[in-house]
Amino acid sequence: MQEHFAAWDITSAQAVPLSVALGALGARHRTLQDHDQTALFGLTLVRSERAAVARDIVSMAAHGDCATIQFINAHCVNVLEHDAAYRAALTAADYLLPDGSGLAIAARLAGVEMGENLNGTDLFPQICAEAAAAGVAIFLLGGQPGIAAAAAKTMRKRFPRLRIAGARHGYWTVAEQPGVIAEINESGAAILLVGLGVPRQEKWIASVRTDLLPAVVMGVGGLFDYYSGVIPRAPRLLRVTGLEWVWRLMQEPRRLFLRYVLGNPVFLTGALRHAMAVREVALAVSMGMKRGFDRALAAAALTVLSPLFLAVAVAIWIEDCGPVFFRQTRIGERGRPFGMWKFRSMVVDAEARLATIQAQSERDGNFKMKRDPRVTRVGAVLRRTSADELPQLINILLGDMSIVGPRPALPREVVGYDAVSRARLYGLPGLTCTWQVSGRADIPFDEQVALDVDYLRQRSLWGDIKLILKTIPAVISARGAY
Repeated sequence: MQEHFAAWDITSAQAVPLSVALGALGARHRTLQDHDQTALFGLTLVRSERAAVARDIVSMAAHGDCATIQFINAHCVNVLEHDAAYRAALTAADYLLPDGSGLAIAARLAGVEMGENLNGTDLFPQICAEAAAAGVAIFLLGGQPGIAAAAAKTMRKRFPRLRIAGARHGYWTVAEQPGVIAEINESGAAILLVGLGVPRQEKWIASVRTDLLPAVVMGVGGLFDYYSGVIPRAPRLLRVTGLEWVWRLMQEPRRLFLRYVLGNPVFLTGALRHAMAVREVALAVSMGMKRGFDRALAAAALTVLSPLFLAVAVAIWIEDCGPVFFRQTRIGERGRPFGMWKFRSMVVDAEARLATIQAQSERDGNFKMKRDPRVTRVGAVLRRTSADELPQLINILLGDMSIVGPRPALPREVVGYDAVSRARLYGLPGLTCTWQVSGRADIPFDEQVALDVDYLRQRSLWGDIKLILKTIPAVISARGAY
């Protein structure tokens, strides 16, 4: 049942008529939707100043705009990692407010703005001040017996015009719950503050929100304890330096030991992991490892394959006494041109002859011909075994290419790229790639593009290793090699 205390009579609170209250709120009705937002831990948080948030919460309540508002602090982030029902309750909320120094640290690590700390302990008196001015009634639900009533009494003394529609402790049975909801609805409150603790309060609000008549419902944790006088607030110096949690731990060491002593390191670890993902540090680290792997493998391959290089060079020279290597301009990462090395597999004047056979290309997008008359006899063997590509190990050492990546395109091909195809240029070109191990030239050009873009979106060192292992049987089978 409702808890009563001295001077509970709300009629003595000098209530302001609703029409006057709405006029006092200004001509333009604002909501929390009007504030900036910050994405953190997969949640969308309101980014604003405390005074503005308090004003707009009361404005929504006065206008009957239904909204569920929850606070997010370091403990909340830890809980939602393993409590699916709690995460669902937060997802169902209309607005989430950042609470505490932990969120501020996480925001700085992630390189995003959080705005002012919108913790409930500091926000509560500002909401009461705005509600008193607007004549908006508040109901306090939660805490030990007598705590909500004591907090209400404190705020009535501080704001004489504040309308407290009711106050009730947070202990009831399942059978009593309909009566609790009826008590809230019959009170005429426009704002309901629920202090049942995380994650109980969020789950309870989500489960009964459609039955509650107050326009604005907020989960406020242990807020009433501070304003009832049961637990003293931390000194201002600790609050402004982000160390209020130390004070709270000193006040309730047994209850809060796990939350702070063990929970804070868990939260900071998660914040660092989140920051790495947001800042793409994880990708940068992965790409750094990939680069080191590329160079180490290329250097080892050049050493082991040096006898093969010599044999191929001799075979090419014997056939027509022409140059052993062929250097051609290709387009690399982000459109940067570079000179790509290959063993020469065509006649010396192959480029000059291209115009005469251009119309015979067997693939759209770039020139490809199964029986290209410009290919030499040695060159045909090199192409079928992909041995002509081996000098690109030098390009990998130079940093122009990677072991795995989209195959480097010719400038004339890139000129004809559409927006989708240009996405192939957002990474180093590679010696092998997804479509190289899936049929090579037999794969249509648009499918090659799709495979390359998909690779760049999901690239990782482990993914590269798997593609390298798939390249070996692909080379042996020689499918699509011409």
